[in-house]
Order: sequence, then structure tokens, then C-alpha cells
Amino acid sequence: MAKLKHNPIPWDFLAKYKGEFFFEEWPTIPEMFNITVKRYGERNCFLCFQPEKVVYTYNEVQKLVNQLADFMVMNGLKHGDRVGLTGKNSPEWGITYLAALFAGAIIVPVDHSFSVQEIDNLFDFAEVKMIFSDVDKLEKLENKRGVSSFCLEKDDRFTYVMDCMGTESQPRELPKSEEMAAILFTSGTTGTPKGVMLSHRNLVADCYMAQSRMNIYSTDVFYAILPIHHAYTMLAVFIEALSVGASIVFGKKLVVSAIFKEMKEAHVTMFLAVPMLYNKLLSGLMKGVKEKGPVVNGLIHALMGISGFCKKVFHFNPGKKMFGFLLKKVSLDSNRICISGGGPLPASTFKRYNQLGIDFVQGYGLTETSPILTLNPIFDYIETSIGQVIANTEVKVVDPDSDGNGLLYFRGPSIMMGYYKNPEATSEVIDKDGWINTGDIGHVDSRNYVYLTGRAKNIIVTEGGKNVFPEEIEDAFQLYYDIEQICCVGYTLNAELKSEAVCALILPSQSCMKELGNDEAAIRSHVEKIVENVNKTLLPYQRIHKTIVVNEPFELSSTNKVKRFKVVQKYKDQING
Repeated sequence: MAKLKHNPIPWDFLAKYKGEFFFEEWPTIPEMFNITVKRYGERNCFLCFQPEKVVYTYNEVQKLVNQLADFMVMNGLKHGDRVGLTGKNSPEWGITYLAALFAGAIIVPVDHSFSVQEIDNLFDFAEVKMIFSDVDKLEKLENKRGVSSFCLEKDDRFTYVMDCMGTESQPRELPKSEEMAAILFTSGTTGTPKGVMLSHRNLVADCYMAQSRMNIYSTDVFYAILPIHHAYTMLAVFIEALSVGASIVFGKKLVVSAIFKEMKEAHVTMFLAVPMLYNKLLSGLMKGVKEKGPVVNGLIHALMGISGFCKKVFHFNPGKKMFGFLLKKVSLDSNRICISGGGPLPASTFKRYNQLGIDFVQGYGLTETSPILTLNPIFDYIETSIGQVIANTEVKVVDPDSDGNGLLYFRGPSIMMGYYKNPEATSEVIDKDGWINTGDIGHVDSRNYVYLTGRAKNIIVTEGGKNVFPEEIEDAFQLYYDIEQICCVGYTLNAELKSEAVCALILPSQSCMKELGNDEAAIRSHVEKIVENVNKTLLPYQRIHKTIVVNEPFELSSTNKVKRFKVVQKYKDQING
């Protein structure tokens, strides 16, 4: 099969609409949405299956968005005001997000899993003038604030957003491309969240530039199962789909059975998730194959090897048909592309999904970069890379070591405006020439593929002066079924030399503990054997010196990344003891 063709300039079609729908280099989000409605008005835009099936076309969403924007203005919202938004993934969330921008306001989406106090603090910090929330948080938020509050769900006590429709048309001052569109708060895995200011230009440019590495179509169906307030889902699912006229299915529950059912019913073609979810799906799939016996297990793995070779070398993909019976078990049989983001992905996971016939890629970025910086092209992927730098974006490696690994800096239209009310923090990460310091360590090859080694602030420096990246060690455990979570940190080996060694905190899986009769000694022995096996695959200076078996899950960010600093705080006595 010939190498897949790819459109190098996917935003060329915008030229047809410039001068009528928009006038600057890039359209704003409202302008982009109106262009899509013009092109694909009758196509399905938003779908939801819980508590009942709801479907809105692009024409219907546009009408609802304009009506809600008029309602917001009628209730005192002005150009540049902030609108607070917190709630589960839903069509109402999407309509409210767009309506705020159509009203000329700035959207402030906040993680709904936060406590009322945390949400209120962030809304206070952003000085929001209007709040939209699910019912479980709204009453307390409303009582604490003297601003207008509305409900994203039906409830007799509050005004439901869908009951706000039908307002007379109001004069609205639409935003400009360079103006702020959103304030996104970082997940806080490494400390106090910061308010990232992103312009319409940041988000729209990033959306289209990312398509230089991946074709998406109006016929695609995206599944929004990760929290949509987060930059990853907001851009890579919500805004990307709206840019091409694709459909968005809002998943409300991160429950595997519900996910499979909705993906099957909606014929999802674009599935985006974090490494943890992909690892769990793959582990379950491979465990089922293993249980069929050594002959079947060996045959399946041999066929996977052949499939992967054909896909990688000849650009021919036999896996989709060969393993359709397996993919059907996880509702991926109709899927076109799986994208992993939000954290490091083991190359082994990447490789196995491609062997099974899935066009599986990973990307990389930061909230501060809108967020996409790199994507692995499905037609030219490299398992060990986090992807190729997207169009109109530059990368450089600063202060590389002997292996070529150094701090990764990027520059391009997607780089944030800065941190809200924090110019000092902004100047610490963005230099005078517009380069942003990602805080990540890695290297870049001659074709602009980026290889990530780890976070600069997570580096463990050994007695021999070697740098150890905990993410690399943790990746080696991703496909061990008996390990539920692992967090590697450094502990002081020699205070005088300021040298460290690797400590692994490990949470065994429930099935593992059950099989071993919840016997602490047996569980510890089993975990230590796994560590011993992994150590054999690591370089001497990377090996784990201390193992701590824990019995409580680690605290996670909204994208399921372990809050490493919280782990260190909680277990500091055991780590350093």
C-alpha cells in the first residue's frame, strides 16, 4: 500500500472565508465556529447518552449559543468580563463555553472535581462576573458570591441554561483574535495552580497547526471522556472537532462499561485518553489473551509482530481485520485514531496498539502552549518519540549534556499570553524572544521528532553524577498487571556529596492482593520480585534501591498524573528512613 497522503496546509480553505467571516490572520473561536456552521450546518455537533440521548446539529448549537450569549449580555455581562464554568462533560458545558466567547467574554473553566472552596478561590482570583455550574456545586458557590449563577443541569432551584433561550437579540462586541479567550488553571501536580491566559489566536492557530501532522474530517466522531476543562481535551477534542465539523460525544462517567457502550453506539472514530487508561485497556486485553493458554497467546503475539512489521515498513495495515475480534471487546473496532496525551506513554504500549491495527499516536504539549506542540504522524510514527513538531513552531535544546539531552524550548503562535496577574512567573518561563522553557528534558532529531527524557524538576542525581528520570523507570512497570500505581522519587544516599538513589513507591493491584490472600509479606515479596526483574532491564545507575509497598492510591491530577510532590510529603519518613 502506498504511503498515506497528507495535506501539509490544512487551513488553506480559510482563505475562501477571509474578508467575510474574519479579517485577521486567524479567525477567533466564534468566527471559526460560524465558518464550520456555514460548511456543515446539518451535521451532528453535540451528542450525549446520559441520562438520555440528546443530539444537536451545528445549526441548532449555533442558534442556542447566540441565544445564551444574548441572555448573558442582557444580564450585565460586558466585553472582557470573565465567566466561570465548572461541571461534568455535557452539551450544556459546550454551549455555555461558546456562548461566553460569542458574548465577547473570557471563559474560565475549572475542574469540577475540586472542592467548592477551591473552585470559589479560583473564580475569585479570576474575578468572574457570572457562574455556570452543575447543581451539586452551584448552591454553595451562589451563596458565597454576589454574582449571577446558572445551572448546567435541570433543577427546580436554579435557572437552567437551556431555559435562558429566546432572549431578544442584544448588541455584542465580538472579540479580536489577539484578545484573551480563556484562563486555564494548570493541574497543580507540582505546586500552586497558575492561571494561563490563552488568546483566540493561540487556540485557533494551535488547532489548525496540529492538523499538519494529522488529518481529521467532518465525518469523524470524537469522544470527550476526559475532563473537558483541561487544555488537552478542550483543544484536542472540543476545538479540533468544531474546526472541521466533526461530532463530539460527551461522556459523563469514567466507567469502562459505560465508555464501551457509548463508543459502540456513537461509532466513535477519534478516541483521546491519557496513558493510564490506555495501559489499563491494553493490560485487560492482553490478560484475556494470556488466559487462552500458551499456544493461543504465542500465536496472537506472533501475528501482532507480523502486523506491526507490515504497518511500519510497508504502510499496510492488516491488524484491523486480523484482530477485529479483540478490538471489538474494547469498542475500538470502528475507531480510526487513538491519541495519547497528558503524560509519558511507554513505547511498548504505543507499539502494541499499532500492532493490533489501531492508528495510535501520542502528542505532547503544555497548558501554556494551548497545548499541542508535537504529534506523531500516523503515516510516519516513531514509538519512542513524543512526536514531530507541528507546523509554524520552532524547538531548540538548551544546555545539552553528553547524550544530547537538554531543556526543551519552543516558540510559535500557540505560546500563551502569560500567567494571569503574575508577570514574574511569566518572565521566568518565556524569554524576550518568545521562547518558552517547558521544564522538560529531551532531544530532537534531524527531522524535528522530539524525544522526552523527563521533567527537569524530577531529576534524580546519583552518586556517580548521572541523571535519572523517574518517568523512564515508571514506564518499565506499565504493563505489569499486578502493579496498579508506581511513583519513583529520589532519596538522599550521601548528604555530603548531595547524591541520591531511586526509591519506588508501589501500589499493588486489587487482583494481586486478592490472589495473595491479602498477606502483607507475600505481597511485598511478589512486588520485590517484579522490581528485581525490572532492575535487570535498567542501566546500573537507574536501578531501584528502595521499595515501599503502599496500600492507598496516590493522589492524581485531573489528567490522572500522580501528584509527585504530594507522594513525597506523605511518605517522606519512609523514603528518607
